[in-house]
Amino acid sequence: MSDLLRRLRARGWRVTAQRRVVAEVLDGEHVHLTADEVHARAVLRLPEISRATVYNTLGELVLLGEVAELSADGRAKRYDPNAHRPHQHLVCTGCGLIRDVRPTGDPLDGLPAGQRFGFTLSGAEVVYRGLCPSCG
Repeated sequence: MSDLLRRLRARGWRVTAQRRVVAEVLDGEHVHLTADEVHARAVLRLPEISRATVYNTLGELVLLGEVAELSADGRAKRYDPNAHRPHQHLVCTGCGLIRDVRPTGDPLDGLPAGQRFGFTLSGAEVVYRGLCPSCG
């Protein structure tokens, strides 16, 4: 059973065949699929699944906080099932490949107190950009 599906069941999320397939498609490390990619992979497992069902399920997963929605490459929104594990993203500016990275140190420490304008910080999103080996 996928890690995402296990978390959803623990939350009491009603697991239909369609929802199960979407959760299974999103399983794994470095998964950053667009909604259309999720749909294309889901159809291979469950041919009758509709695009609307995939979009609705992704929306529910984002609202639950189990999947993060990101547009780190300036292209289509992508869905990251590792929302429960703190990480940043490494994005290829050539092909758009996205990898999860876990740099050492707290990214909140990178913003000096004089630049916080009185804000109480609760999080930071850091995106590293460069060329992957295939594009470099």
